[in-house]
Amino acid sequence: MIRERLPGGPLVPPLSWSALRAADDPTQVPVTLDEAAEKATNAAGWVEQNWSTWLNTGLKIVLILVVALTLRMLVRKALTKLIDRMNRSAQAVEGTALGGLLVNAERRRQRSEAIGSVLRSVASFLILGTAGLMILGAFKIDLAPLLASAGVAGVAIGFGARNLVTDFLSGVFMILEDQYGVGDSVDAGVASGEVVEVGLRVTKLRGIDGEIWYVRNGEIKRIGNLSQGWATAAVDVTVRPTEDLDKVREIITGAAESMSKDEPWNERLWGPVEVLGLTEVLLDSMTVRVSAKTMPGKKLGVERELRWRIKRALDAAGIRIVGGIPPQADEPKPADPTAAMSAPSAFASPASPQSAAATPLPKPDLSK
Repeated sequence: MIRERLPGGPLVPPLSWSALRAADDPTQVPVTLDEAAEKATNAAGWVEQNWSTWLNTGLKIVLILVVALTLRMLVRKALTKLIDRMNRSAQAVEGTALGGLLVNAERRRQRSEAIGSVLRSVASFLILGTAGLMILGAFKIDLAPLLASAGVAGVAIGFGARNLVTDFLSGVFMILEDQYGVGDSVDAGVASGEVVEVGLRVTKLRGIDGEIWYVRNGEIKRIGNLSQGWATAAVDVTVRPTEDLDKVREIITGAAESMSKDEPWNERLWGPVEVLGLTEVLLDSMTVRVSAKTMPGKKLGVERELRWRIKRALDAAGIRIVGGIPPQADEPKPADPTAAMSAPSAFASPASPQSAAATPLPKPDLSK
């Protein structure tokens, strides 16, 4: 309310804001007190009619959020306990001989973390996505157009990023199936080496020369794991065909038994070294195949040591390994029977063109 004093006159009665606005804008109809009271009454009635609906919707939204967050927390905690139990079971067998061979702590840790991350992400997406749809439904929003748009967008993203989706799904199944892990020696077709890191999209391999290969999981069509189960060490021994096979077998068996009793080969050999027999017999050599079942990943080392011991044992017994080695001085080469013969001459044959060319022409008979 405003009071104004006119020049030379008394104070003007108080004016309302509506009256002032009406005076400024001649087109506006001034609002009376009865109209204002009626509008206030209508607003209060509208609020009184809808407050229960608002309260019901708000409580429903709060209940949905509380249930969703509680369920998400419980699921994530259960998954974390499951992953911890997997790690504890791996640590329990790590100290044993079999655990040291088949269980790699870093491999199990990365695998469990990857599985836990995938499961937690999927659980959070499903729980929070369902809660969001329920909240939109509480606001009386039609979800059919939204779901249809999401489906179309998902199809478009799937076509545009199909390589990424393929790599991700391939990585998930590789980890879940435990096809390979950190520390395994694998042959992935496009590259081979020791697994350094296993991801959901890319597998990192270290090659023989130390290079790092980044292989997309979707590019791997077949995988050969050289570090699971056991490996086979095979050694070929080539000797002269005149050697006594029983003696060769006895010498190789003795060298193998001596090797199986020494450290660390007694742990790396998972079975007796077997002389399988002859794999090749030639005029100047014969090949004996020796095989042994070994710890995975230790095949090359066992083969080198086995060759070393067999060579030393054969040398001590006077048996020489042949194949690409020049003959010794005590074995002279046989004389070549054609060394003293001269090469055939073309003039030795009277029918040859050279002989015809060298023969003088007969003298003509001038008496005729």
